[in-house]
Amino acid sequence: MKKGTQNLFILYWLKKTKAKNGKSAIYLRLTINKKRAELSTNLHVNPSVWDAEGQFVKGKTEEVKAINQRLTQIKAELNKKHLQLEALGKPITAEILKNLYLGVDENQKSLLEVMNFYYDRFGEKVTSGQKSKHSLKCVYTTREKVKLFLKHQFKRTDMQLKEIKSSFAGDFEHFLMTHEKGCSNTAMKYIRILKRILKFAVDQEWLPAHPLATFKCTYKEPARERLTMEEVVTIYTKEFDVDRLTEVRDVFIFSCYTGFAYQDVFSLTADDIITGIDGEKWIVKNRTKTSTPERVPLLPIALDILEKYKNHPWCIDKNRLLPVNSNQCYNGYLKEIARICGVKKHLTTHMARHTFATTITLEHDVPIETVSMLLGHKSIKTTQIYAKVSQKKVSENMRVLKEKLASVKREVKTGNN
Repeated sequence: MKKGTQNLFILYWLKKTKAKNGKSAIYLRLTINKKRAELSTNLHVNPSVWDAEGQFVKGKTEEVKAINQRLTQIKAELNKKHLQLEALGKPITAEILKNLYLGVDENQKSLLEVMNFYYDRFGEKVTSGQKSKHSLKCVYTTREKVKLFLKHQFKRTDMQLKEIKSSFAGDFEHFLMTHEKGCSNTAMKYIRILKRILKFAVDQEWLPAHPLATFKCTYKEPARERLTMEEVVTIYTKEFDVDRLTEVRDVFIFSCYTGFAYQDVFSLTADDIITGIDGEKWIVKNRTKTSTPERVPLLPIALDILEKYKNHPWCIDKNRLLPVNSNQCYNGYLKEIARICGVKKHLTTHMARHTFATTITLEHDVPIETVSMLLGHKSIKTTQIYAKVSQKKVSENMRVLKEKLASVKREVKTGNN
């Protein structure tokens, strides 16, 4: 802000929750451009002698005179430091003025102060399209988990960066897995984000060294269940008496043949369909989770499903390609569909994506590089998580190998004769 444009307002008030021997603490509130900061004067008075309007203590005793003199002195010191900041052309906020008065180094940031700053900056990148909303939500959740941890572990709402010790990460992990009932991978996700924020603080020279640098985040690969081709066909060809089950089944099968996650299928519109260089229909859109592009040519079954719902009233009204229920209802209906179809697996929205990556593509010899592009992965390492070789694929590969070896054996025999 420009010099002279920031009005300073100072208000004294009694904080009765901070009573001492029947006397309330006198607090001071700074307000600059509608932003406030509060601090204690370390003075206490009987509420009955406090003049809130006049901002002084009533009476003529030596103690009263000393308190009133100190209140005048504090206000004068704050006004003086405010004028100094203006004269130097430096930014002025209530918090900056408070810290200057208390002698706090502005470079000494608190943990939540840095996390808030990082979150705001990350939000700007989301607005400009450089980061995804999903990633921003993860940063937000990490900050909220840290708040809970600070309250639980230290009985406080914040702490200075310089107070963070290497044990912080291990204690935070324990808190997330016990108090918050989270799994190891989820805990590691939050710690990884926290480490990234603290590295940012180091880069900004708010920290001399990374306090959690030695903590290694580990990842336990979860079991990723998927459907076999026989199970996909069973579900696809099953006749249902209830329309809602038919619709959910069709949406699920569509995901099995395109690899789109639930949220991406939910938001599909006619604008997402283009004609590719091969003359066929493709879906091109950015993933909701990561904002990375997915370009998927539509297989015949996926095209048939889209054709089936092009005149569906809900789809027309909402400008959507498919009638997708809320995620909670969707997974509930999938459970019912699995039971009716005799599929002994826990059908979920993401299982369809796993099925596309393995059963539909990799097991039909689609190169992993192509599958990675179809899934919209930023790194092929992510795709390799899906690329678990199934028993069926092993059997097929060994069958081909046996045929090749048998052919070589026959050639050898023919040559010997």
